[in-house]
Amino acid sequence: MADDLKIINTTDKAAQYQSLVPQIEALLFGETDLVANLANVAAALKEQFKWFWVGFYLVKKDELVLGPFQGPVACTRIAKGKGVCGASWAEGKTFVVPDVDAFPGHIACSSLSRSEIVVPLFKDGEVWGVLDVDSEELDQFDETDALYLEQIVMLVNG
Repeated sequence: MADDLKIINTTDKAAQYQSLVPQIEALLFGETDLVANLANVAAALKEQFKWFWVGFYLVKKDELVLGPFQGPVACTRIAKGKGVCGASWAEGKTFVVPDVDAFPGHIACSSLSRSEIVVPLFKDGEVWGVLDVDSEELDQFDETDALYLEQIVMLVNG
């Protein structure tokens, strides 16, 4: 297990992820507790990128329920198909949203959130949760984020 996270200061987003992914892998190595792993992943992402909100929602029966996160208080429950998180769950795909106000049915847990990326987590072909990341800046996320965040959730999936 890693004792400390090494944050790199560069504007090269890919380099930041390339430094962070092996550190997340080390954090997860040998740890079987899901909550601990989700909490550490959220913390590592928040520390490296300083995003507004980073966290997980977990599928429980017919809704997403708030899991470990870093940032201000958040919506506790989200219905399937509602908002960006619910859409990612329903469609089983990553959503990159440059302007949340332009996303039909966006759920505003905070009026400070301006852009968002949501990545589904899969087990046995079924979505069991989503990684949700919000930024206070418009157009914060792109395909680089999608690529690396999808890699990171695969690490969580084990």
